[in-house]
Amino acid sequence: SNRFAADIAKRVAGCKKCKEQIPKGAARLAKISPNPFVQNPDGGPPPDMKAYFHIKCLFETFQKARATTKVIDEPSDIEGFGDLGKEDKEEIVKLIDELEEMKTSKGSKTPKKTPAKKKKDEEDEEEEETKMTATPKTTKKEKKTESEKEVKKREEKKVVKKDENGEEKKKRKEPVEDSKFNQFYRFCKLCDTIATVSKYTEKSMAVKMYIGKDGFDGDLLTLLKLLLPSVDQRVYNLKEKQLIKLFATMWDENAQDITDSYNESGDVSVTLRKIFSDGKMNKVDKSDWSVMKLDRWLDKLAKLSGESEQLSHLQFAVKRLSPLELQYLLRLIKKDLRINAGVKHILDGVDACAYEAFQSCRDLEVIVTHKEEGKVMPVGITLSTPILPMLAEPCKSVEQAMSSCKGTLITEIKYDGERVQVHKNGDSFNFYSRSLKPVQEYKMEQLNEVIPLAFPGGDKLILDAEVLLVDTSTGKPLPFGTLGKHKKEQFKEASVCLFVFDILLYNDESLLEKPLSERKELLKKHMTEVNNRVHFSQYEEVKLGDKKHLSRMIYSAIDDGLEGLVIKDSKGTYEPGKRHWLKVKKDYLQEGAMADTADLIVLGAYYGTGSKGGLMSVFLMGVRDEKSGKYLTVTKVGNGHTDEALEKINKQLKDRMKKIYRAAESVPSWLEIKKDIPDFMIDDPEKAPVWEITGAEFSRTGHYTADGISIRFPRVTRIRNDKDFKSATSLAELKKLFETSKQKSDVAGVNENDDEEDETPLYAKKSGEKGEKETKKRKKVIEGEDDEDEPSPSEVKKRKPAEKKDKPLCKYGKECFRKNPEHLAQFSHLKK
Repeated sequence: SNRFAADIAKRVAGCKKCKEQIPKGAARLAKISPNPFVQNPDGGPPPDMKAYFHIKCLFETFQKARATTKVIDEPSDIEGFGDLGKEDKEEIVKLIDELEEMKTSKGSKTPKKTPAKKKKDEEDEEEEETKMTATPKTTKKEKKTESEKEVKKREEKKVVKKDENGEEKKKRKEPVEDSKFNQFYRFCKLCDTIATVSKYTEKSMAVKMYIGKDGFDGDLLTLLKLLLPSVDQRVYNLKEKQLIKLFATMWDENAQDITDSYNESGDVSVTLRKIFSDGKMNKVDKSDWSVMKLDRWLDKLAKLSGESEQLSHLQFAVKRLSPLELQYLLRLIKKDLRINAGVKHILDGVDACAYEAFQSCRDLEVIVTHKEEGKVMPVGITLSTPILPMLAEPCKSVEQAMSSCKGTLITEIKYDGERVQVHKNGDSFNFYSRSLKPVQEYKMEQLNEVIPLAFPGGDKLILDAEVLLVDTSTGKPLPFGTLGKHKKEQFKEASVCLFVFDILLYNDESLLEKPLSERKELLKKHMTEVNNRVHFSQYEEVKLGDKKHLSRMIYSAIDDGLEGLVIKDSKGTYEPGKRHWLKVKKDYLQEGAMADTADLIVLGAYYGTGSKGGLMSVFLMGVRDEKSGKYLTVTKVGNGHTDEALEKINKQLKDRMKKIYRAAESVPSWLEIKKDIPDFMIDDPEKAPVWEITGAEFSRTGHYTADGISIRFPRVTRIRNDKDFKSATSLAELKKLFETSKQKSDVAGVNENDDEEDETPLYAKKSGEKGEKETKKRKKVIEGEDDEDEPSPSEVKKRKPAEKKDKPLCKYGKECFRKNPEHLAQFSHLKK
């Protein structure tokens, strides 16, 4: 194969490409190949033959070379490179970078090594591809006809980007790449500055000062794109474990040593930067990379999936970057710059209205264009550009709901499906997820055919909805997760159904500023339900102050096995990204008294990341099987502890935990575990702490060994110092809790004055049915739960036995295993 060399011309020589002379004393490059015309008398390989080129000329030949042709990828490919002068070296390095960028822009990949017998076939394929992509030779008549067709086709496919006024977008002026404001090193220093200041206003000011400097001519769009990696849709397929593996290979380091160091720091970028700084690898103090060059490098990385390709691409960058720049490169790959600044703080540094505009358009280019042209930031909604969905915060009481609303409360079923934003523009449809990414097509099966039937007059629409599978025989929604490709196949008698709860745009009219009550009326006016395909989201109106009605709604939803309710203010506008709705779930109510709980044993722990790096912050929880004496896993929990509590727990567990480095062979015989081996294991489970774990519900999964039982959305609600391994929840008790939780519970107790029942489940009620028009009452009513203070354990003891009838019945009844005084005070455990 070809080799390359560099030297200083001792005499005049001709350039193989341009045929002009290379003067004596000038730097030149040579392509070295075996001389086919001379045989070695000793029978060895033939002598070398050199073809000389001007430096620039050789790289011009590389630009036209096939993907399989050997080219200069780095200075080490050139023999004698170290003997050249500084200017010649810089020129060659620059040309190597330009060649790499050209290959990136073409989307070419490093060719894989293939067996010799396949090479000819591949070359033939390349020639065939060249023939196919080349302009065909035709007669004049044929050429004319084909040209007209091509032009027409091209015009049809041409997409003209338009601004918010419907005018064609002007192309932004190309920024100067070699501007000092575009240096990647300066970007890294800016990130350091933003990270060191604590106030959010100071973080915004740091951005404002940087882009407001005299003579700023940097690429603002790329700068913002890099400062906001969470907004970037590119996926790099590189987690911490894979990065450690690649860098261990690159630097010939021990991967386990790097992993241990990472576990202690919690930041893979800091760990790898330290190794890079302390090592003997060649490094620079400051690279000549621009933010645009780095952005192109990230573009190519997103297209690579093979380990060898990723390694080669990382090597290319590492050889050219300083340790500080490598650290921020890794943070960009991880999509976390660790500067503690969100979208609002960065965009506030650009313009006071930039964040509000971004909330509605989600397009950084629009923000930058308006900033550069001095225009007012656009605030509105545009088809085919998803906006942040309005969100809900947890609601823990009826009182909180009443005080948060100004008008009538709209209580809506919280469907256990997937949030979707529907954009309809004529016959064109776009479906976006909660995170604003396009929804996979199989989940939206044939909805583009039925939505026009539901909205016969709606040419342009933006809807906020929930999509889930519905059992066509009963009309009932199926559980969360059934939309998955394989799960869906298990439900033959089911169809994908859209439950619409809001309308944001109708035929070019933005409805964001209209109150919810008006938006609901518009939905009723313009939408017709399509059975089991498009439905109204079911809701009831509750008068402000009617606590009894709201309590009945909440507990009826829980009784019907629904996920919960969403409470909205009828006077509220649609505020993208704001948490001004309320969500009520059973694990939020009465400090978790309505939720599924278990007293579990701490069996192991995992290192945290980020601010919790180096700490045990996620814990493996389990139960004891009294029959076998073994300990079984139930869940992992990382929520519920404050930072102070977590530090205290780490000190307490330090001498009771043994570090096993996630090694399967180090798992003790008393534990049954399937996967996710922890970093630490408790030394003696009989002396392990017991914590009360609360979650939304018990579930079954193949990940854990306690008969597959786990807890959905677990969090620590209490440290049970009064319990040990014997009094903690056992496997038998956990099974009973699981079975009991799946049954309907009379959680609200029974009001003796109610002798009529309303058996109609919430999901079957007519949309917009109002509370005052109810003809039947529900049996399950809670009275005065918000008007009385929670009784203390001592007060409970003083009460007469007859008073226990006034307390709501615990859903586990006499089978309840909870012994904490607060729970006993709140609920009756008498047999029904």
